[in-house]
Amino acid sequence: MAVRISELNFSKGGGLIPVVTQDVNTNEVLMVAYMNEESLKKTLDTGFAHYWSRSRNSLWMKGETSGNTQKVKSIMIDCDEDTILLKVEQKGNACHTGNKTCFYRRIEKPLVI
Repeated sequence: MAVRISELNFSKGGGLIPVVTQDVNTNEVLMVAYMNEESLKKTLDTGFAHYWSRSRNSLWMKGETSGNTQKVKSIMIDCDEDTILLKVEQKGNACHTGNKTCFYRRIEKPLVI
């Protein structure tokens, strides 16, 4: 089922939608980021993942400085139209720390809260 950008609910997150990014071949979760309408349009136009940086308050293409780009293979929207699932072909590492994925640490028992 196709969805138009205008149908997405950007208002819930103050103009931003969370994006879960997975490796298209392994389904490993690489990272979680945010998109606004502009970054989603740029992603659709170029075929490469663009996100909205909350800390820099600006649009950025994944890998624009590192070369670790994400070629988008599919874009799925959840049932509430307020979360995006990107399946990408990851070039290099996804995490800015040099790890393949941003999810490389585990909380061990006993949980310390």
